[in-house]
Amino acid sequence: MSDIILETRDLTKHYGGVHALEGADFILRKGEHVAIMGDNGAGKSTFVRQITGVEQRTRGEIIFDGRPVDFDGPLDAREAGMETVFQTLALADHLDVSDNLFLGREKIRFRLGPFSILDYKAMHEATLAALEKTGVKIPNIHNTIERMSGGQRQCVAIARTATFHSKLTIMDEPTAALGVQETAQVENIIRTLKGQGEPLILISHNMRQVFDLVDRIVVFRRGRIVADLNRDETDGQDVVAYITGAKTQPQFEVAGA
Repeated sequence: MSDIILETRDLTKHYGGVHALEGADFILRKGEHVAIMGDNGAGKSTFVRQITGVEQRTRGEIIFDGRPVDFDGPLDAREAGMETVFQTLALADHLDVSDNLFLGREKIRFRLGPFSILDYKAMHEATLAALEKTGVKIPNIHNTIERMSGGQRQCVAIARTATFHSKLTIMDEPTAALGVQETAQVENIIRTLKGQGEPLILISHNMRQVFDLVDRIVVFRRGRIVADLNRDETDGQDVVAYITGAKTQPQFEVAGA
């Protein structure tokens, strides 16, 4: 049985004449944490949008948990076991913390024909347990998202992702807008996922964070993968050289040209 949880083959996305992603061959194994790095516009977020179904790819193949997939949208990806924290957070501002954590996965108390009565008590208790588990501190979970700080919103999105055991977690710049304490909380969540054997893709510009948290670093440049590095066999200067184009791994010389 294969230990590969996610594989992309020749994954490509064109926006008219703009080649945002070109021929991305990527592998993630079960239990592995991989960072995706690159300059702004390098193709990192485009790559995530293709594998999660936010956008439809121009060509290529995605194999998730041993089978080819063609997600119609992020909800399809989530139902298949792929949890994602996007830069835009994808939270419902008019709903409170519990409603956001269980959005699309509401606990049902009982059904009356076509109508359902939600079990708000169970969702409230599960939310408190989830926040305690992840170390996320929200003073009042009944507050709507629109009344929270940027840091609190980010933590709610990450707590939602970490609450439900998934086959794959993806975090797109999860600490970019956070302070030191909130960043530490997020990094602890990532370490918890690692301890539970859950694979993760981390898109980050934070070199210290990447070297602290992941097993492998994949570098994108101008829409292409130009390096695939074991964390223990590289350093920050090496990664920067690949990001800027000063250096290219031999196996990527043609693709990265």
